[in-house]
Amino acid sequence: MSELVHYTQIDSPLGRLLLTADDSGALTSLSVPGQKGGRVLQPEWRHTPSLFRAAEEQLGAYFAGELKEFRLELRGTGTEFRERVWGALDDVPYGATTSYGDIAARIGSSRAAVRAVGGAIGANPLLIVRPCHRVIGADGSLTGYAGGLDRKLWLLGLEGAVPEPQG
Repeated sequence: MSELVHYTQIDSPLGRLLLTADDSGALTSLSVPGQKGGRVLQPEWRHTPSLFRAAEEQLGAYFAGELKEFRLELRGTGTEFRERVWGALDDVPYGATTSYGDIAARIGSSRAAVRAVGGAIGANPLLIVRPCHRVIGADGSLTGYAGGLDRKLWLLGLEGAVPEPQG
């Protein structure tokens, strides 16, 4: 029998977020509407909003510009390589950006691993709280984001890493 998935949904400036957690309360995913590869609500999941109080409070503070670092237990599961990449994402500070090549170097991979690093970042199950939006192209371009480039630009604007979003 597979482990029970707990979920809640939270309204945000990026749309209605879907959060999942395991029985311990560790956040296992955070998805935005229409996200490439994002989780979709399943009928067997248990709606347990109380399990997500800290996440809801911290996300609210983040979107209000009052929180720069999440303090939540995260449990994204992936290959050892993906987990190393995701760990490197956790070290990219609020308001900063980095490149795929820099992430590859941080985990001890060669520049040739940049494509694999991009794949691991694209598979990040914990958007926003694990800041894959802070990874941009080496030339400064806003490259792909599973949640959509408009959301990536909005998040970087919120953090002051690019000019403030308009509208």
